[in-house]
Amino acid sequence: MPFRFPHATCAGLFALAALVFGVPPAAYAAPPLRIVSLMPSLTEDLFAIGAGPDVVGVSAYTDYPAAAAKLPVVASFTSLDAERVVKMHPDIVLGIPAQSHLVADLVRAGVRVELIDDESYDQIFTSLARVGTLTGHEREARALAARLRARTAALTRRLPADRPSTFVVLETNPIVTTGDGSYIARLISLAGGVNAAGNLSEAYPRYSAEALLARAPDAIVADRLCGLQNVLGTPPWNALGAVRDGRVYILGDADILERPGPRYNEGLAWLIARLHGHAQGR
Repeated sequence: MPFRFPHATCAGLFALAALVFGVPPAAYAAPPLRIVSLMPSLTEDLFAIGAGPDVVGVSAYTDYPAAAAKLPVVASFTSLDAERVVKMHPDIVLGIPAQSHLVADLVRAGVRVELIDDESYDQIFTSLARVGTLTGHEREARALAARLRARTAALTRRLPADRPSTFVVLETNPIVTTGDGSYIARLISLAGGVNAAGNLSEAYPRYSAEALLARAPDAIVADRLCGLQNVLGTPPWNALGAVRDGRVYILGDADILERPGPRYNEGLAWLIARLHGHAQGR
């Protein structure tokens, strides 16, 4: 493997050359980072703050923005092609703490790895700040966070007092939903709803048909890929008032609701429109 100066060292050398030889600042700008992102949410962060051109490798299911979807896939949530990543000569690899076992070979190979929590609503903003610091886009990250918070405040300023009970369907066999410890449950609350499975602290628990019937949610929200449309005519779904009354809302792009990241306000706006009668169906 050819020797490569670390990014910070290169920047220092170029700055020193500028002082000695009088080179204009634009001529000694540090070379771009080479970044590998192991989570679609982190990739969205990178592109949203202007670091997208530096990303050279991504994880499976990276589909936004379009430029990111075209990059080489080197990992999934549960696997990593460490040899391929090393050959990319990344300056930094970004992942989440749950992937610590996957990146062990990279760490042993001397690759810089940073693991960033990004699973909760609050961590959307801490993640953006951390990614901004690591990539030299602190100002862009701060500006984006301010815009996101302002948009959230505008969306939630005048919500109706009524708080419909909302059941989220992630899988149908078995039924998997969102407990109160989940990011999605926080969005439901922000949207002026109540998580129907809020009695469970687990983030994404299995849920029984009996418990669902007992809860009798006012509205049902589902990812179109979970196949809920195919079972609405069968128990327990056909016994629910929300199904009979047409208060089942199928999300075409589940990522705006399920993926913590800079597009969360799109998911929040979608929820508000459905829960409070401003839109129907999808």
